[in-house]
Amino acid sequence: MRWIGWQNVAAGAAKLTRQERRAAAIAGGAHALHDGYTDLIYIMLPLWQAEFALSYAALGLLRSMFAGAMAGLQIPAGLLSERFGAAAVLAAGTALAGFGYCIAGLSTGFAMLLGALVIGGAGASTQHPIASALVARAFAGPRSLTALGTYNFSGDLGKMTVPAALSLMLLVLPWRPALAILGGVGLVLAIVIFVFTPRYGRAATAEEEGHAGGGKAQRSSAFAILLAIGILDSATRMGFLLFLPFVLTAKGASLQNVGLAMTLVFAGGAAGKLACAFIGARIGAIATVWLTEGLTALGIVAILPLPLPAAMLLLPLIGVALNGTSSVLYGSVPDLVTADRRTRALSIFYTGTIGSGAIAPVLFGRVGDALGVATALIMVAAAALATLPLAALLRPALARSYGAGTA
Repeated sequence: MRWIGWQNVAAGAAKLTRQERRAAAIAGGAHALHDGYTDLIYIMLPLWQAEFALSYAALGLLRSMFAGAMAGLQIPAGLLSERFGAAAVLAAGTALAGFGYCIAGLSTGFAMLLGALVIGGAGASTQHPIASALVARAFAGPRSLTALGTYNFSGDLGKMTVPAALSLMLLVLPWRPALAILGGVGLVLAIVIFVFTPRYGRAATAEEEGHAGGGKAQRSSAFAILLAIGILDSATRMGFLLFLPFVLTAKGASLQNVGLAMTLVFAGGAAGKLACAFIGARIGAIATVWLTEGLTALGIVAILPLPLPAAMLLLPLIGVALNGTSSVLYGSVPDLVTADRRTRALSIFYTGTIGSGAIAPVLFGRVGDALGVATALIMVAAAALATLPLAALLRPALARSYGAGTA
C-alpha cells in the first residue's frame, strides 16, 4: 500500500490542474515574500541604529513588535478569512505588510518606525494560516503533505532571496528608497493574489464529508497532540540555535567558522523541509517524525564531544532533521480537522509553534545560566525525544485519515 500511495503522489504531481498550479504559486509566492519581509529586519537593524541612535533594547523591541504582531494576529486572520474569503484577506495582509515597509522607508524617528513594523507584522500574520489552508484545500488527501512541504520550502527561498535583494539594492541606493521599493512589491503582489487566487465554495463540515477520523472529541484530542509535538519541535530548534555558537566557540571556532556553521544548519534545514515532505508521503508521518526527531536528539548529543571539524561536517545533517519535521507536522494538520476548520486550525498551530520559538530561548537560556551549556543542550535533545511517544499516540488518528499504509 505504501508503494501504491507513493505512485499516486508522484502521478498527482505530474498532472496538476490549472487551479492547483495557481493555488501553489500564490501560496508559495506569498510565503516567500512574507518570510523575506520578516528577515529584512536583521539587515536593517545596524542601519536604523546608526540613523536614529537606538540602543540594543530599542532594536530588540523593533524585532519583537513585528514578530509579536505576526504571531498574535494569526488566529484573528484565520477567522477573517472564514468570513471574507482567503483571496481578500491574504491580499489585504500582503498589501499591509508592503505598506508597513513603505512607511518604514519614510520614518523620521523611532516611534514612526515602530508603528511601521507593527503594521507590517499585522499584515504578515495573514500569510501562514491562509496560504497553507489554500494549499491544503487545493491538494486534498495524501498529496497535501508534499504540497505543504513544497510551500514550507518556499519560505526559506524568500529568506534567502529578499534580504539578498535588499543587500544588493543598498549598494546603489539609500535604505529609505530601497525599503520603499520592496514595500511596493508587496502592493503589486497583493493585486496578483486578489485576482488569481482560486475561489472555492463553502468547505464541507464533518457531517457532510463523513470524516473518517472519528468524532469531534477524538479529532480535537489528536490535533492537541500534534500541536504539542509542534511546540516541542519548535522549542528544540530554537534552543539548539541559541547554544550552537557557544559550543563551537568553546571548540576553538572563529567568528567566521560560526557564521559558516549557521549557514550549514540553515541550508540543511531548507533541504530538509522539502525532502521530509516527500519522505513523509513515502513512509508515513509518524515514521518520519520518529526519524527526524531521533536524528535531531542524537546529533545534538553527538556534537558535544566531537572536535570542531567533525562537528562542522555533522551540522547539515542536523539541519535536515531539525527543520524537516515541520513539513510533516504542518502537512498533517488538514488530516486531523474537517475542511471547514482548516484555516482556524492552522492559525492556532502556527501561533503555538511561533510562540514556542519565542519563549523557548528564554527558558533554555535560564537552564544554561544555571547548569551550563552542555546540560542545557542535553535538555534540548530531551525535548526532541519527548515528541516520540506523542507521535505514537497520533498513529490511530492519522491511520484513519491516510490509511494504514501512510500513517
